[in-house]
Amino acid sequence: MDHRVVRDLFDRQLRREARPDEPGARVERVGDVVRQVGPAAGWNGVLWSGIDAAGADAAIREQVAFYRELGVEAEWKTYGHDEPGDLGARLSAAGFVAEPAETLLAAEAARLKADIAPPAGVRLLPVTEEAHVALVEQVHERAFGGGRSSVGHQVRRQLAADPATVPAVLALHGDEPVAAARLELHPGTDFASLWGGGTVPGWRGRGIYRSLVSFRVRIAAARGFSYVHVDALPSSRPILESLGFEAFGTTTPYVLAPPRP
Repeated sequence: MDHRVVRDLFDRQLRREARPDEPGARVERVGDVVRQVGPAAGWNGVLWSGIDAAGADAAIREQVAFYRELGVEAEWKTYGHDEPGDLGARLSAAGFVAEPAETLLAAEAARLKADIAPPAGVRLLPVTEEAHVALVEQVHERAFGGGRSSVGHQVRRQLAADPATVPAVLALHGDEPVAAARLELHPGTDFASLWGGGTVPGWRGRGIYRSLVSFRVRIAAARGFSYVHVDALPSSRPILESLGFEAFGTTTPYVLAPPRP
């Protein structure tokens, strides 16, 4: 896999030419910035920027003012190859807070292992109805604790937009949900994305995460997507690389809190 080719394709299809990720959202191109404005509970933030050092601070101030006027939380999703090189420091100075850096991983869907079974006693359940979504939320609460997770909203809007797809998968031990993960297909692009894989304490290290990856890869390949992409934390990167994913960059989210009432 040519990393530069994949990175350029990723930048063009999922960032510069990004489409709204749900009904009611809109993508706007303002100068050298591509941003999304989401509906209630939706995602707001900057997807791509082509700014240079001379115009960076002004562009950042413009986005800060815009999102604060809306009164919403916003995320500027930076990538290691973005310019200027000190973009992260400039965002921090403007009030954004950096979250943990992640590694961009990708692989050709047809070359990934798509037949990894869960461990004995665990079954995988495609998420297709509201009762399943509630179990996904339960897993994320136990796996990651409280916070900004919007996984329930994301899965619900995917089900509403395309009832024929499988936006997430659950791992169950009997009737107990022990892991869950989300799949996002990007129509009109070459990419499917894996998100939000989490296993509750006590069930980690048994191969459940590997089987969740395999399950979603199988769907992406069957739907005709050439590449599968993941933003990986250090805990999941080794597992993904053992399955055939390759690193082609880094990404760091910078979050702007909504203004106080």
